[in-house]
Order: sequence, then C-alpha cells, then structure tokens
Amino acid sequence: MSVVEQYARAHIVTDADLPEEERAAVPVVLRYDPDEDPRTVRVGIPGTHEHSVARALLEQGLRAPAGTEGVRVWPCGRVQAVVEFHDAQGVSVVEFESRTLQRFLRRTYTVTTQPVTT
Repeated sequence: MSVVEQYARAHIVTDADLPEEERAAVPVVLRYDPDEDPRTVRVGIPGTHEHSVARALLEQGLRAPAGTEGVRVWPCGRVQAVVEFHDAQGVSVVEFESRTLQRFLRRTYTVTTQPVTT
C-alpha cells in the first residue's frame, strides 16, 4: 500500500479567549491513500474528527481562494495558507505553512495505486 502520511504543525484560528499555551501550534496529520480515494487527502486535527479535502482543491487554494460547500482554502500572505472546514459540528479554521502543504502534495504525486487483481 502506498500511503503518504506527514505530520505538520498548524495553528487553530479561533475567536475564543484561549490561554497562551493553547494558541501554540498543534500537531496535524496529513494523509493520502490512493487505494482508498486517489482524489482526496485527509486532515486529522486534534480534538476533532478527520476532515476530507479534494487534493485538487487544496492545491488550487495554495495559489488563490478556492472552495466548496464544506471546505475553503486560501493563501494568507506569502508563507501561509488557511483551510476552513464546515461540517455538522461547526467550523474549524486551520493555518498552515504553505510549503508544508506543497511538500505533502508533491509527495502524493509520487505514489501510485495498487493494481487490482482478480
């Protein structure tokens, strides 16, 4: 199985009055499994469930604002990108370093799906 998994640090953006230690970067898991769905990546954020993002949407959002009903992605300055997830539990806004997402996406294009045998 050719799964790409990368751990990243990201900031959860919120308007809540949080203590300083909770404003620090949190560990996030970026995961791509072409055998499961070659068009989708998963983002695991602590304290929430895993979110699915179209790989093409994530890539497009690194260059210009892009989105669907459930996910929006846009560049934030020269070195950051924001990913906003909407689901039944509410809205999660996560800020990444753009190069972390770019490196992850590059890695997803180096793997191939396993051939189906019968």
